[in-house]
Amino acid sequence: MDELCVCTKLRGPGLHPRCFGQFWLFDGTSPEVLGAVASQFIRRQQAAGADLFRQGEPAESMYLIKKGLVKLWRTSPEGRVITLGIRNAGDFLGETALLETGEYPVTATCLEPTLTCGIDRKNFEALVAKHPPLALAVIRNLSRQIERLSDNLDALAETSLDDRLYKLLANVAQEVGARVPGGWTIEHALTHEELAFLVGAHRVSVTRALRRLRNTGRVRKSGKSFFVSETAAA
Repeated sequence: MDELCVCTKLRGPGLHPRCFGQFWLFDGTSPEVLGAVASQFIRRQQAAGADLFRQGEPAESMYLIKKGLVKLWRTSPEGRVITLGIRNAGDFLGETALLETGEYPVTATCLEPTLTCGIDRKNFEALVAKHPPLALAVIRNLSRQIERLSDNLDALAETSLDDRLYKLLANVAQEVGARVPGGWTIEHALTHEELAFLVGAHRVSVTRALRRLRNTGRVRKSGKSFFVSETAAA
C-alpha cells in the first residue's frame, strides 16, 4: 500500500528532509524547499522481481531508492535482453519524467525487497512553479550527473580490453559494491554477456580478459561475486 514517505529511521508524516542526504538531484537546495519536496513523496515497498516501471511505458513518476537494489535493462529491437546497470540506495530513477512527454527507455526491476520514494511529474511541476530555485538546483545537479556518466564512458575509450573491463568493474563496484580492505566486492555481478555489451566486446573476449585480470590480481571471482582491487597496476 502506498503511503506518505517517511525515513526508515524516523517517524512522522512526509519524507524527512534528512532523508535527502543521498539524493543528488536536490543537492544545494534550502531546507524550506526540501521540506516542500519531501511532503510530496510517496513511499512504496516493492518485492524482489517487481518492476518500478517498464520500457515503453509513459514516464510519469520518478523514484528515489531508499533501500534495495534495482536492475536497469532493456530489450533490443532484435529481442535481446540487455542489462545496463544496477542502482542502489541513494540513486534516482525515472529522470525521463522531467521531460514534458516521453516514455521510459528502460525497465527497472527490483533484485531484492526495495523501498522507494516517488513523486509524479504533475506534483513536481507544481513544486517548481512555487519554488523557482528548485528548477535551478535540478538543472545544476543534472549537469553534474551527466559529467559523472561521462566518466563511466571513458572506460570505452581505453584501447586495452583488460583496462576497459577493469574500469567498468571498478565503476560498478564503487557505485553498488561493498568497501573492503584493498578494494570492493560486488555481490550482484553481471554475466559475461552483459559485461561484453557494456565494454563493446565479444563474450569470449571478455571471458579471456577476466582471466587475465584474475591472473594479475586486479579482479577475483568467487561464485557470483567479484572482488575488484583498488590498485589498477597489473
